[in-house]
Amino acid sequence: MTTTPDSASRPRTSEPGTEHRTRFFDHRIPSLYAGRYRIDNRQTLRDVGGQDRVIDATPQPFDVVQPRFSFDPTGISARFPVPDAVGTYSQTLPHINLDAPGLPWNRPLGPGQPAAVPWMALLVFREDELPEDPDAVGLVKAGTVRRLLDGGLGTGKPPALAQQSLRPEEYDEQCATVLVPNALFDAVKPLPVEMGYLAHLREGGRPDATRAGDAPEPDEGELNAVVVANRFPAAAGGRHVAHLVSLEGFDAYLTTPAPTGGVRLVSLASWSFTTEPDSGVGFGDLAQHLATADGITPRPADGLRLRVPTAGPASPGGPEKEALDRMAGGAVALPQRLASGERTFAFYRGPLTAQPAQELPAPASTRLDSPGEALVYVQQYGVFDTAYAAAFTAGRTLALADAEFRSALLEFRSAARAAARRLASHPELAARVTTALTGRQLTAPLAFEAFDRLLVDGDARSGGARLVQALDQAGPQLRDGRRRTAARSRRTIGDARTVLAQPGVADLLAQAAPDPFAKVTAWLDALRRLELLSLSHLVPDPSALPAESIRFAYIDAEWVRAAVDGALSVGVGHTLDADLNKLAIGGGQVPKCAVLINSGLVPNWPNAIFTGYQGSDAVEPVRDAVFGTEIRLLLFPEVIDRFELAEPPRGLCFGLSDIGTIELRQITGDRIGHPMGEFPPPPPEDDSRFRRFLRPGDRDVLNVDGTGDALVPALSTAHGLTGGRRISSAQFALQMIDAPQAQTFSRP
Repeated sequence: MTTTPDSASRPRTSEPGTEHRTRFFDHRIPSLYAGRYRIDNRQTLRDVGGQDRVIDATPQPFDVVQPRFSFDPTGISARFPVPDAVGTYSQTLPHINLDAPGLPWNRPLGPGQPAAVPWMALLVFREDELPEDPDAVGLVKAGTVRRLLDGGLGTGKPPALAQQSLRPEEYDEQCATVLVPNALFDAVKPLPVEMGYLAHLREGGRPDATRAGDAPEPDEGELNAVVVANRFPAAAGGRHVAHLVSLEGFDAYLTTPAPTGGVRLVSLASWSFTTEPDSGVGFGDLAQHLATADGITPRPADGLRLRVPTAGPASPGGPEKEALDRMAGGAVALPQRLASGERTFAFYRGPLTAQPAQELPAPASTRLDSPGEALVYVQQYGVFDTAYAAAFTAGRTLALADAEFRSALLEFRSAARAAARRLASHPELAARVTTALTGRQLTAPLAFEAFDRLLVDGDARSGGARLVQALDQAGPQLRDGRRRTAARSRRTIGDARTVLAQPGVADLLAQAAPDPFAKVTAWLDALRRLELLSLSHLVPDPSALPAESIRFAYIDAEWVRAAVDGALSVGVGHTLDADLNKLAIGGGQVPKCAVLINSGLVPNWPNAIFTGYQGSDAVEPVRDAVFGTEIRLLLFPEVIDRFELAEPPRGLCFGLSDIGTIELRQITGDRIGHPMGEFPPPPPEDDSRFRRFLRPGDRDVLNVDGTGDALVPALSTAHGLTGGRRISSAQFALQMIDAPQAQTFSRP
């Protein structure tokens, strides 16, 4: 496969190859804020004389409990930049995704603040800005809430929280705090009106609506709260730390200067990252590196096939050409010791091939009985190709190592053997195979079957069955000294094999032990999907799949068939057992092609979208697995024409494009989110025109909705909103999206 010329990693502005729904909502305001409450109940009774009597019930206090000073870190679904990342993030606004969609709004910021204003904010700090964390690695001062409120955690004004708002047990909770000097806090703090724009709800999932008016209700399982920072990392690079802080109790200082000693904020979550001017490990950077060597030129198709890179002469001949051709198909040369003791080398490959596997001659039988039968001898050069023999051995080894599979296989064979022999010895049963015979009748005890026949067989007109006749004749025969000898049938393996070839018998024998048979076929289907094989089976040489690479491969169905034969060779005692193996080999389909990715994309973007196409139709993978931490395998049931990897909907980030602009996106109608052009408008040669929306002071803090040239009013005007109307927080998030990256690979 090769990358399409226009598929270099870039913000997607055209119709995506795979549709996914991402919707934004302004906020989630609770019916009842977190806090302490009391229910008072008063009843008024009027007696017959017209006098009122007031009865006051006992007040009922209750608490609405929500996280306040800390929360479970497992409730964080994503952070960008990812923790400890190193990349070019100077045009990105860091953000954090929270699993609890209502968390930022579950309590008021302070008295008189609008309900849409969250009580938390994401603040970004650089090296040498925080006195207690000069290296910006995430150091905090920890202690109990009581020590924080009493000033026992160090300098900096603690939050001004009403004593009656605290539950008694909250005083003993642990919390992490960070000291922010007053000048720094005044420079980076968001205004309350800006905090409403810097938090929103996001829903990501498969599309289920094509028109905005038809949009369904939000899917609660897909909703996340997103809090976005208002500060860009330094363009000069360096280490940064992001703190999700509680601003409850500090609302007065968001519009007035901070106290001289600074403020001590509760840090609910924090992580650090490093930004560099000229390098990065963002999704787009990694995807682009997979597709191109220099960021522009697509990698050649041969460079994307799963094989060991080899260098040979321009016009090889003879042995050189034979060796290079096999290695071009994905084989590797390994040492081999012959049965005679001689040392030589042989070719080996797993089920994944760089080229479609060569068709094999028709087999002499429907199965392989030993690995020796699967050895391919290249007579001209005196070397072996051990791929199929190794597959047979791998399947046999896996079967021997799985006690449950072995037991199920032997139990099935035993039941099927007995059933086949019964058919061979009872012709009347064999004659009923295609009519009313069931698996139970083949496995029921013979004595029961014989007794049943005694009860029902015989001359019905005479009113006596065979049992009655036998009892009537037993007395005279015994007095005469005669003894009846039962006829014995001679059942042979040959007879059973002959019966097995009759129409309908194979399906009937599979019912002889249905549960073990189901286990056997399920295990073999897993083997066909390569689920039981290790990475070394799939990629015999690590150089075929180096770090930060993507490789495409075909799947050799004959290799998989040899592995299945090897698994079924376990416990074969005679030819009938081997014949019964045929009942289990007609399982699921073998996948046709595979994609292997060895990249930081795998651990850092676990929800990335991988899609294969055949023509214009998406092809669902039959298997999607991760080996270790950075290798991902996808198997497809058909050979795909295109493969696309894209950032997940929740992996969207916010910030500027490479030329210092944002993409205006439609906020109404049936095409919400579709691009409308760059903002601010040209001249394009001015790559710093967005800087007018930064606060003065050279701190790279975004002026969202403050005094001067603010971004929200400008965006509202650009969308034609007049008369004091403003875009909402969800619409603001839509404008600030740094579009997801996507990379497409096409088969030549």
